[in-house]
Amino acid sequence: MQLIAQIAFFIVLVAGIGFFVFNIRRVIRNIKLGRKVDRSDNPGERFAKMAKVAMGQSKMVKRPFAGFLHIIVYLGFIIINIEVLEIIIDGVFGTHRILSFLGSGYNFLIATFEILALLVLLGVIIFWLRRNVTNIYRFLGSELKGWPKNDANYILYFEMVLMILFLTMNGADYQLQLNGADHYAQNAGIAGSFPISQFLLPWFEGFSNATLIIIERTAWWLHIVGILIFLNYLYYSKHLHILLAFPNVYLSKLTPLGKFDNLEAVTNEVKLMMDPDADPYAIPAEGSEDDVPEKFGASDVMDLNQVQLLNAYTCTECGRCTSECPANQTGKKLSPRKIMMDTRDRLEEVGNIINEKGSFKDDGKQLLDNYILREELWACTTCNACVEACPIGIDPLSIILDMRRYLVMEQSAAPSDLANAMTNIENNGAPWPYNQMDRLNWAKEN
Repeated sequence: MQLIAQIAFFIVLVAGIGFFVFNIRRVIRNIKLGRKVDRSDNPGERFAKMAKVAMGQSKMVKRPFAGFLHIIVYLGFIIINIEVLEIIIDGVFGTHRILSFLGSGYNFLIATFEILALLVLLGVIIFWLRRNVTNIYRFLGSELKGWPKNDANYILYFEMVLMILFLTMNGADYQLQLNGADHYAQNAGIAGSFPISQFLLPWFEGFSNATLIIIERTAWWLHIVGILIFLNYLYYSKHLHILLAFPNVYLSKLTPLGKFDNLEAVTNEVKLMMDPDADPYAIPAEGSEDDVPEKFGASDVMDLNQVQLLNAYTCTECGRCTSECPANQTGKKLSPRKIMMDTRDRLEEVGNIINEKGSFKDDGKQLLDNYILREELWACTTCNACVEACPIGIDPLSIILDMRRYLVMEQSAAPSDLANAMTNIENNGAPWPYNQMDRLNWAKEN
């Protein structure tokens, strides 16, 4: 019977990890649909930023209450999952608490896991109340209706159940050790310290060892299977950021937020125009037509760069960006969170087409207009408040700017006021409709 359980566990483990790897490979493939961008500079500075922002949660605590709760859940997720290593070894080899040879160190670990499990359970309950009861403004956006709201709640329910199963498993195990049950009792005494689950012992009074084993094994199996389900659910959820936050922060911009990048093709044209030795009538060099960019700016996800697509998959939908956006605060349609969610939804749609047909076939849709409206793009003030607010270095503004570039440079579709300003800059050197000779007339009136 024990051998059958070991074989079943091994099959479940391999299937769970295999399906996770399969889905992650799809994510990587979809991200690689974007343009390549070089972010290999300053690795030391990038690692320091990742350690501070992704691991240290430095930007989360700018909102202290939510930040503190998130740190508890984050630490609990990282530290408690150390016990998954022991569960895997026990499951494969049929052992029981294989790491108990660590003695007092093992007792300390189990006690830490239990305390963190309780704190995570309380933190998740508070998160659920904040999201569903207290009506916090940033959780009420129209883009959070339906699946996004349900997704956030599903993950909270998952975490609640996993923590309850962990404590139940430990409580039943502790009672079995006290009872001296075969396979559970240790010659060296009680294996582990159970500061939280010991309070569950009154519930187990009067149960036979056989019943307790059923409770413990059921909680044990549901806990590890639940972890594998949770792992694979990440692909379909906004909680993919648990894994992607680290590379996302590492690859984020190191330049000042207000620094805009230039299009290389346009820069080269300007340099050519400013070169007094350049021959405007020279015949282009052979093969130079290959250097002509296919498109200025972006109208679909394939026009964005790979870091921007990574941003879309990493978005936690927390809404800090939208709550800081001045355009959104004044009633405009723009929501930086929606920009990221729309980008991810379109990227997933493109990925599904590739899954079905082997390669991308034009479906008559694009990110611009079908997902992100022009009104949203032009509402942005380019203040970078959304970029500064994001706790994991996501840059919605870069997507907005690339799509604006497409509208202006490919479609000449800038709003009339902006088009007039750009025409005036070209003709008069200033955004106002006055030539340079008349620019100081207002001063003469005084």
